[in-house]
Amino acid sequence: MAQTRSHHEDLPDGILSLLDTDLYKLTMQCAILKYLPDVPVTYKFTNRTPQMKLTRAAFRWLESQISKLGNILVTSEEIQYLKTTCSYLHPSYLEFLASFRLCPSKQVQASFQISHDTGSEDDVGEISLQVAGNWLDTILYETPLLALTSEAYFKFCDRDWNYNEQEEKAYTKGIRLMENSCIFSEFGTRRRRDYHTQDLVLQGLTRAATTATANGWNGKLSGSSNVHFAMKYGIPPVGTVAHEWFMGIASIKNDYEHANESALRYWVGCFGEGVLGIALTDTFGTPSFLKAFRSVMPSPARAEEDAISTRIPGAAPPSAQVPNGDSNGHSEAQASTDDSSDNGHSAGPESTDPSDLNRTTHSGKGRSYAEIFTGVRQDSGDPMAFIKMMRDFYDSEGIKEKKTIVFSDSLNVERCIEFMHAANEAGFSPTFGVGTFLTSELAQPMGWSLLMAIDDFTHVSSEKKSLPLNIVIKLSSANGRPAIKISDNVGKNTGDSETVHKVKASLGYIEKTWVNGDEKTRWGVRDNEATTASVQA
Repeated sequence: MAQTRSHHEDLPDGILSLLDTDLYKLTMQCAILKYLPDVPVTYKFTNRTPQMKLTRAAFRWLESQISKLGNILVTSEEIQYLKTTCSYLHPSYLEFLASFRLCPSKQVQASFQISHDTGSEDDVGEISLQVAGNWLDTILYETPLLALTSEAYFKFCDRDWNYNEQEEKAYTKGIRLMENSCIFSEFGTRRRRDYHTQDLVLQGLTRAATTATANGWNGKLSGSSNVHFAMKYGIPPVGTVAHEWFMGIASIKNDYEHANESALRYWVGCFGEGVLGIALTDTFGTPSFLKAFRSVMPSPARAEEDAISTRIPGAAPPSAQVPNGDSNGHSEAQASTDDSSDNGHSAGPESTDPSDLNRTTHSGKGRSYAEIFTGVRQDSGDPMAFIKMMRDFYDSEGIKEKKTIVFSDSLNVERCIEFMHAANEAGFSPTFGVGTFLTSELAQPMGWSLLMAIDDFTHVSSEKKSLPLNIVIKLSSANGRPAIKISDNVGKNTGDSETVHKVKASLGYIEKTWVNGDEKTRWGVRDNEATTASVQA
């Protein structure tokens, strides 16, 4: 007899470790501590599948779990793990993290709005989650709040599913990826059904990795974005930076034309060249990013002058800035094998002098960000068009070194294999960050063959699909100004609509949609729901 979710109530609920989060939240917090420790920000929750609502009972549980986040401290064992495994994280940051504590009673506002209130615990409604405080103090909320919201839904609202064969299904997915030479990491924390689901997935994937090694396959499991699970299973924690970093810098400086370069320069200034070297391109559209990506990095001496001259609101004074990994500003560690490079120089943060920005545009002197960074991450829009765009870009810049593309947008096995072949043919080294497909996803969006799916979660009573939530928490303001994300697909526009419109106009952004870009039906539709998708040039 199949065991439903109710047979596993003895499993732990919620979040038990601050490292039960994505690595890039820690790397960004490290950079924020160095440069921008006092910047006030806000975050906002969005449910892109609004037809999938929480019950009153689910919301009450979510509230209680949010309050418990304030009780969690990073352990000495975890700090030692970070020192050993993630030595690009500065010693001063680890000292800060060792005593860091969230304060949800002051920083998180959760509310529940019911359209038809009968007083029942089964009444459904829309939830609102808002986070406010200094960026340094609130950046770690996003991943656990999303994971808890998803867990609340599948604990109280959609209970007609079970864990049966989930480890074996993850093993099968891992085998298919690795026997087809795919290099991938697990990215599934924020939309997992619960901790146990992700644990089963990692058990299956690590077992598949052992099989792949024994068979001498080229494919491999490169790690997990979840630091806790990477520590638990002895695999690398992987990740670099999120849209949030670019969004925050743009909002703080109120300069979208130069925001990408500012964010890149701060990043390299914090961690050094070739470390955490996968660039995220689509925050304000990839074409805009590539204008900054071709810019030349300043010399180390000039970078130090930039650090001293930085006077943006919330920036740390020079005497308070956290030093880099050693006296030369070098960091010896790398986020993963995908982010490696032999470059050893370091650079400082962005100058606020516009004339300096003009001085550092591409002139044939020095090395550009495109040369320094190991590669790029594709997270929205048409992956095939992205491959061609990046090939044309690197060719136009005369960059012959083989670069990496990390694909991370709504992947499954067949898409990974398809994109791998296309990227290989274009001269790239492809890797994949696979998330919801492993820890919650089942159905396929319109335009993809159902044969591509390996069935995961079905309703026990009917064997029909049990779909995941499509939920996000994004930075909504920084330093009192709206924070926005445009991306390479209109479905992923985030933030104040007036600001989005103004920034698109100022950057010359060309609107694009693609057949698999409907965020409301990203992983399929529920029973009896119909959807259509269209492609616009």
